[in-house]
Amino acid sequence: MSLYKKIALFLAIMGPGIITANIDNDASGITTYSVAGARFGYSLLWVLIPTTIALVVIQEMVARMGVVTGKGLSDLIRENYGVRSTFYMMLALLVANFGTTLANFAGWAASMEILGLSKYIMVPIGAISVWVLVTKGSYRAVERILLIACLLYFGYVISGFMAKPSWVEVFKSTFIPQIKWDPEFVVLSIAIIGTTITPWMQFYLQSSIAEKGIRREDYKVSRLDVIVGCSITDIIAFFIIVTCATTLFPLGIRINEASEAAVALKPFAGGYASFIFALCLANGSLLGAIIVPLATAYYICEAMGWEAGVNKTFKEAPQFMWIYTALIVVSALLILIPGAPLVFLMILASVVNGILLPFVLIYALSLVNNTKIMGDYINHKSYNYISWGTIIVIICLTVFLVVTSIISA
Repeated sequence: MSLYKKIALFLAIMGPGIITANIDNDASGITTYSVAGARFGYSLLWVLIPTTIALVVIQEMVARMGVVTGKGLSDLIRENYGVRSTFYMMLALLVANFGTTLANFAGWAASMEILGLSKYIMVPIGAISVWVLVTKGSYRAVERILLIACLLYFGYVISGFMAKPSWVEVFKSTFIPQIKWDPEFVVLSIAIIGTTITPWMQFYLQSSIAEKGIRREDYKVSRLDVIVGCSITDIIAFFIIVTCATTLFPLGIRINEASEAAVALKPFAGGYASFIFALCLANGSLLGAIIVPLATAYYICEAMGWEAGVNKTFKEAPQFMWIYTALIVVSALLILIPGAPLVFLMILASVVNGILLPFVLIYALSLVNNTKIMGDYINHKSYNYISWGTIIVIICLTVFLVVTSIISA
């Protein structure tokens, strides 16, 4: 095959891997990376390396299942482990994704206010826009728009250079691990892993590959799509941490939200850097508000055996469309209600995501190593080692956090 044909094939297949990985940098992810840089400087940059390796392995594994089986992860869990266990997992994921959708609309509202626009106007406009895009557009049209929007994430790379970091210190911290047995350091370590490798993205990636109809003979191209996507998402995360570590950490400026970082950057990195940071937050939040409810609708419908897909109409897939609609409408309305318990719901979502991730990965590992399902496409031993290592690390860090919290209390 000529180079031209290889490039054309990649452009035709690409989408699910790049989009899924990049949407990880939604409002929750951007907030996590911003807070990590502001509170611990460059110290947590090294966490991105093992996290990226784990992300590539897990996403490739899930993509491979989608290509080989032509089914979503919820479908496979229901068929192999029964409706009851699938139902409880879907219920927990619904709670987690509702909180994540709230966080994305909150990020959209905050970024709009930084840019001088009222959230009471922009939140309804954003909600209606994403609803129309998914319910009225085709899968291919939605995918193209999302891919174009992913390009805006590179604004964080620009803001990182505009912050003028000490690159020697940056690369030293990236490749030489620093470990602090401090509860807050551990929390942010877990958060970086948890916001990069989320339960919902495993379901969305496999469902989108199945809906796109990628064939086994195109598996290698799909794998490249995943690798490129995972690499890009953590490069963006790297520059978000670098930006905040360079400008906010030396002055001891503590932040709790990504929107606070955008405002705080202005005196130190300049108005353009602050504007780019806020614009990228708006972009990431809106993309998250599209994909997370979409992922939720996919896996619930697959788990219950209902019709699902962006190419379907309300008449063809009523449950899919109404689940998506309900998440968008309720989340947008809550953002507009003064005094709504948004912080509690977002924290609850993060906790549920952290608890669920090992279970989702265990199910995925069991399925991808089942020769009846995967045939010759089962995992290599190295993939299993990395995947199990990721699960064990997440469980150990979570237990450490709980124990230290109880002792300090």
